[in-house]
Amino acid sequence: MRRTARLLTGTALAVAAAGLVAAPAHGTGDGGGDGGGELRVHPSSVVPGDRAAVRTTACGGNGTAAGDASAVGAGSFTLAGTAHEGESAGEFRVPPSAQPGTYEIAAMCAVSGRRITGDLVVTLTPPGEQVHPRGSVKTGVGGALGPDPVQTAAGVAALAVAAAGGTWLLHRRARGDGI
Repeated sequence: MRRTARLLTGTALAVAAAGLVAAPAHGTGDGGGDGGGELRVHPSSVVPGDRAAVRTTACGGNGTAAGDASAVGAGSFTLAGTAHEGESAGEFRVPPSAQPGTYEIAAMCAVSGRRITGDLVVTLTPPGEQVHPRGSVKTGVGGALGPDPVQTAAGVAALAVAAAGGTWLLHRRARGDGI
């Protein structure tokens, strides 16, 4: 009983410690009293050449912010106050030369100096447009319905002969005929 209690206590302490260590990873800024506000990028997934809009409430009031999309190659942009209370917005164009990947977009509030970030995913296919694979897989080995049915039939025949031979050997061994 005592060993079980120690094990459970140790496990609970390990989980609590992991929770404390992982908690700061969920923040969207690098300092800010209330932790409210984040940089929202819309759409969150774009193809090279598209425009992306950025919104935040982290700068408060009718605050402005300096945006930085240089990670994706778009350079700097400005966020200005909108008709929505406490929201700032801006936009930038993802360059046609952008490579697929996830990029950090940042903004620095003009009044508070608070830095906030958001993620932008660049893909080669537009969101919602699925690409369906066609044809056989080019592995060099062929496939069950691959381009050469003669080789497929030869493979199936070889497997059948091996299965029959293995069954015959196991049967002889079970009868005691010696092998």
